[in-house]
Amino acid sequence: MSMNTIDAAMLQKIFLAGAYNINNNKEYINELNVFPVPDGDTGTNMSLTIMAAAAEVKAIENPTIDSLAKAISGGSLRGARGNSGVILSQLFRGFCKDIKGKTTLNVDDIASGFSRAVETAYKAVMKPKEGTILTVARGIAEQAAMSAAQGDDIIKFAESVIEYGDEVLSNTPELLPVLKEAGVVDSGGQGLMEVLKGIYAGLLGKEVENISDGAEMKRIPEIKKGPTGSGNDNISTADIKFGYCTEFIIMLENEMSDYEEQKFKDYLLSIGDSLVVVADEEICKVHVHTNHPGLAFEKGLTYGSLTRMKVDNMREEHNERVIMEQDRIKAGAETLPLKDYGFIAVSVGEGVNTIFKDIGVDYIIEGGQTMNPSTEDMLKAIEKVNAKNIFIMPNNKNIILAANQAADIEEDKNIIVIPTKSVPQGISAMIGFVAEDTPENNKESMIEAMSEVKSGQVTYAVRDTSVDGFSIKNGDIMGIDDEGIKAVGDDIENVTLNLLEEMTDEDSGLISIYYGSDVNEENADKLKRKVEESYPDLDIEVNYGGQPIYYYIVSVE
Repeated sequence: MSMNTIDAAMLQKIFLAGAYNINNNKEYINELNVFPVPDGDTGTNMSLTIMAAAAEVKAIENPTIDSLAKAISGGSLRGARGNSGVILSQLFRGFCKDIKGKTTLNVDDIASGFSRAVETAYKAVMKPKEGTILTVARGIAEQAAMSAAQGDDIIKFAESVIEYGDEVLSNTPELLPVLKEAGVVDSGGQGLMEVLKGIYAGLLGKEVENISDGAEMKRIPEIKKGPTGSGNDNISTADIKFGYCTEFIIMLENEMSDYEEQKFKDYLLSIGDSLVVVADEEICKVHVHTNHPGLAFEKGLTYGSLTRMKVDNMREEHNERVIMEQDRIKAGAETLPLKDYGFIAVSVGEGVNTIFKDIGVDYIIEGGQTMNPSTEDMLKAIEKVNAKNIFIMPNNKNIILAANQAADIEEDKNIIVIPTKSVPQGISAMIGFVAEDTPENNKESMIEAMSEVKSGQVTYAVRDTSVDGFSIKNGDIMGIDDEGIKAVGDDIENVTLNLLEEMTDEDSGLISIYYGSDVNEENADKLKRKVEESYPDLDIEVNYGGQPIYYYIVSVE
């Protein structure tokens, strides 16, 4: 069998074959992950990235090279998850830029596309590491250039490229010590090879079906493994310098110039590492490991609105991987000991979630005023926290009963519900915890800490009504504290200031403000300056909360 050109119909077919192949083998790729946990699981992230593009590619009824290039590039960029997923999307982006305007592809076109792909991906990663997917991609591009000069048969070309790619992949443990220590090849590189092997199968006319999660896992290549299995579990989570894998997309208000992009990258590197920043005319995709996700979000907001925000606690993920691996190895032997204390908080908004994680919360239940978690949600969260004593902070008066009910049902762990009615109360309760103290004493101190907090919210009215002495119209802005509605008006800033005036007194020492998803950083800073002018003797803190519905959540202590 020989083939000298690829038309749009064939490109559509083989791209889907590549996507389906990595999706079918994602669990196998996940097993190759080693410390530090990068962004969850590499196979899952890469498959979700390419499958986002595959959905757009599959929907094209009469494909052209240009329409496919746009679908592959745009779909993978918007669907990119994790470091490996972002790099894969950049490989696609570079390749697709290079093939635009063509009606068919030959070996020279493909080799040129591979070269552009590698150039684009390396540019996107601030500190490229050898022994990773980038090394495999570069080796593939180099071999493609040599193979293209030796003949125009695309099948033979693909065979030589894949053979050399496997060779480069097998050498990655020699380039990256952590791979050699764990006894595995690079998972991102393996994922890239799965894509290419699916494409090759498509070229040969083979049907690559999109098998669901039940696909049989391949065996890991015969590279001698270390004593702890697929991950380097002997490494402490304390060795993770930056604990939170942070990802988001900026919907750019204006196209980001090269200077602005570099300035943005420099800032992110000042607060983290493992940085990948990719910008086009409309969006900017960001991936960074940092100890302060909120700062990354706030900086991103200066360029536009944020979407697809995601924060993963890599130390927690590493601990979970260690526990799972040890349980699997022991195969029924005694489990690892529980830790003494664990924490669950109900929260909504990426910024608020990050704050809770930063102060020690193990598990976040998404929910709040408009989305009350159930008792079952609480029990599922309890199951996932590996601790003898678990404190739950409902952070809403409508959720306390569900938490108490879960505490009554749970028999194996000591569940302590701290009856927090707001996010600020939950934060103060967490700060009031003392690791060396008893559960009983901690319950008392946490409740005492939360009781010293006055909480308020600024939101909008959804109907006409009269309450708490106010005549309220649909769309009015309302300031509400623990006792009821305290301020009504048509301006968010003024209502917030009026609310704070009602909440503060001579004993107040700290005002905390959390701004929501509908408030930009500029307006939040403007509010902060006015609050500082009104209360020069008080400490003022402003944080990104990201909560929906409530423009501001405020607290006074």
